[in-house]
Amino acid sequence: MVDRRSVLKGAAAVGVAGAAGVIKSTPSFAQKMDAAKKWVDNEFQPSTLSKDQQMAEMEWFINAAKPYAGMKLSCVSESLKVHDYESKTLTKAFAEITGIEVKHDIMDEGTLVDKIEVEMQSGRPIYDFWMNDSDFIGTHPRYNDIVDGSLTDFMAKSGKDVTSPTLDLEDFMGLSFGTFTDGKLYQLPDQQFANLYWFRYDWFQKPELKAAFKKKYGYELGVPVNWSAYEDIADFFTNEVKEIDGQKVYGHMDYGKKDPSLGWRFTDAWLSMAGAGDRGLPNGKPVDEWGIRLENGLPVGSSITRGGDANGPAAVYALTKYIEWLKKYAPPEAAGMDFLESGPVVGQGHIAQQIFWYSAFTDSARQPGPVMNEDGTPKWRMAPSPHGAYWKEGMKLGYQDVGCWTMLKYAPIEHVKAGWLYAQFTTSKSVTLKKALTTLHLIRESDVWHPAMTELAPKVGGLVEFYRSPARKQWTPTGVNVPDYGKMAQVWWQNIANAISGQVTPQQAMDGLARDQDAIMARIEKSGVQGKLGPKMNKEQTAEYWFAQAEKDGNLAPQRKMANEKPQGETVDYDTLVKSWPSTPPKKA
Repeated sequence: MVDRRSVLKGAAAVGVAGAAGVIKSTPSFAQKMDAAKKWVDNEFQPSTLSKDQQMAEMEWFINAAKPYAGMKLSCVSESLKVHDYESKTLTKAFAEITGIEVKHDIMDEGTLVDKIEVEMQSGRPIYDFWMNDSDFIGTHPRYNDIVDGSLTDFMAKSGKDVTSPTLDLEDFMGLSFGTFTDGKLYQLPDQQFANLYWFRYDWFQKPELKAAFKKKYGYELGVPVNWSAYEDIADFFTNEVKEIDGQKVYGHMDYGKKDPSLGWRFTDAWLSMAGAGDRGLPNGKPVDEWGIRLENGLPVGSSITRGGDANGPAAVYALTKYIEWLKKYAPPEAAGMDFLESGPVVGQGHIAQQIFWYSAFTDSARQPGPVMNEDGTPKWRMAPSPHGAYWKEGMKLGYQDVGCWTMLKYAPIEHVKAGWLYAQFTTSKSVTLKKALTTLHLIRESDVWHPAMTELAPKVGGLVEFYRSPARKQWTPTGVNVPDYGKMAQVWWQNIANAISGQVTPQQAMDGLARDQDAIMARIEKSGVQGKLGPKMNKEQTAEYWFAQAEKDGNLAPQRKMANEKPQGETVDYDTLVKSWPSTPPKKA
């Protein structure tokens, strides 16, 4: 598999968990405090804490780490700028302050997923601890592979003496994403970014373009609220505007290469954006955005004949529109690109909008060039994604990637405890604001509202405003319905690619996906490896049975096919939208 969100290419050699070794000379307490002061005075500014509070937090880390001073640890994360910062900068700070040396490897996400699966299946540690996505929140609890059973239990039991009193879990914006159906926390958020709508704000403000759009479509050119408006805007720029400043322009950008990264294009909530699944946050209940139905906490199927929605009308509509827009409105070369190749294209200056754009690309889109002003402000903005025809209020609206520290039970417990100190260090209030300003990954509510973020906001095209808005709660990762993320994610791209190439219809492709997902869940059920939490597949019924059942229960999934899948387009003015969002932090109860 290929990493869907790698912004920085690079892979590191696999470390061996708990590799023996001792730092040559363990610093004294005074030397560690001096080191802490150096880091606090320089690298760890600004912070939501005062310098005195930061030093108190560092002193706790020094004291808690005493039993592990001289230890060498290993961990791994996917290739993102935020983890590059941790690997190169925060490991150095942590070693100088605590005396614990961490080898923080970086690799593409596909390789990482493969390796964590190997550790889970073999029970033999490859790393002391892991950074993997909260997309695994349905996987880890079912395989019972977290130390002490859950992170909640670990913090109360084995890890009690190494759990920071200033961790402040409630300050983490993505806490619910690492929480299972039992209400316990299994993974701690460390990095976060959303899949949003990107557009050329400067073009959308041009009076002649606004007038021409209004004349042709009957409503204002602005941020599309629904897919109908997105499609109209794509058609307008591609076929009406055609050129700006002598350059051919396109109203849409995407990627379609037959490649594992194509899978992430869809698992990252494309079906929910269309309106597949049910109402409910962080994921639809009882049917989530993968089309998987959950009953009594157990996955029971994803095919429409088992009460799922992976091959229902909304899912087929989602795939149909993806293919249609890719062929009609995107640059011809887009269909042959993978995730990494397509990411920087908007920065070339000929794309009007992109419906599926990861905010992890914000930094690359800020580089000097055709989409940036001379004063360092962008000509583009990001905004909430438009929704498809099947979408209803109360449903999730997009994907949010949340990388989490994951403490598996297979490494020696002393190594896991020492690793937990590093995990907390990288997510501590002393560190996270500077990390966010450097890498544009926000994880703490307190950081979002800091004056430094207000100062940064005009330079990052709506990122800060989005995270301050109530809209952000509709962007969530893969949830608890998916019983084995590593295995099930692989069947998406293979089925989708067949539809893009024209080998099968969108309906046939989604039928194949639903069938493959059900087959994996059926094998897990038969094996019994997930015990009482594993899938218990529904018997197949007719689609009509499940349509009627959803209507009877007041649910949305599966929905019947709509007679009109292109309702009237609707847009909103970007500046009006931003002004409607809060400008001050919410009051705590």
